[in-house]
Amino acid sequence: MENLKSTIEAAWNDRSLLKEKATQTAIRDLIELLDKGQVRVAEPVVAKDEATEGGWIVNDWVKKGVILYFPIQQMETIEVGPFEFHDKIALKREFAKQGVRVVPHAIARYGSFLESGVIMMPSYVNIGAYVGSGTMVDTWATVGSCAQVGKNVHLSGGVGLGGVLEPVQASPTIIEDECFIGSRCIVVEGVRVERESVLGANVVLTQSTHIIDVTGSEPVTYKGRVPAGSVVIPGTYEKEFPAGKYQVSCALIIGKRKPSTDKKVSLNDALREFNVAV
Repeated sequence: MENLKSTIEAAWNDRSLLKEKATQTAIRDLIELLDKGQVRVAEPVVAKDEATEGGWIVNDWVKKGVILYFPIQQMETIEVGPFEFHDKIALKREFAKQGVRVVPHAIARYGSFLESGVIMMPSYVNIGAYVGSGTMVDTWATVGSCAQVGKNVHLSGGVGLGGVLEPVQASPTIIEDECFIGSRCIVVEGVRVERESVLGANVVLTQSTHIIDVTGSEPVTYKGRVPAGSVVIPGTYEKEFPAGKYQVSCALIIGKRKPSTDKKVSLNDALREFNVAV
């Protein structure tokens, strides 16, 4: 792995090295490891104890390898039955061996990883993405390049998880374990939705979105992350501009999921209790 890393870092700093066979082999070996889930663009840090919050580490050299993969690949025609594509990156294959259910017209690009037990309805998963076991990628949902999705997540119809390739040190979009992401939600720019959270339909999260906890006597505002177990709906707040006061989109944390060993019961309780549209 260190040899791969040093070769890719050298090519990142000197693009003339992309002409060398050893460099091209290293880049392609990395993409194969991504495809098999043996390396990740970002990975969770295990908390030291119950009082410590785990974070994420971004492997920026892996993102560099993904970016460098494009210039060394040639355009080619890909035929799948009556369908034809023209691209630089192959489609993912051998889903049966991987224990993944893929419904027509779902597409996963080579270099993405789908853990056993993933279900893809007609949807799209891009290169560098990681999708954990038991996760449903529902109809027309999109998992962007390098996005990280945990175990037992539900990405509802039309969800868009943005891809983050550059800058290479930037964190990808992250959806942690046991989350429920409602229909037509948009999560982009490396926003992190922490474990067991629920986003109601049409929530839009960017790095600048105000994520406001309104459950206490005073509002608490977050940016770039949704705290674990949050129940979130779309909202607005008033902001003053030179031309006057206008309503600006935000996200409102209106409650927390209750602890439960049965996560589906916990989810159903949260949806009913807070009357969240999904």
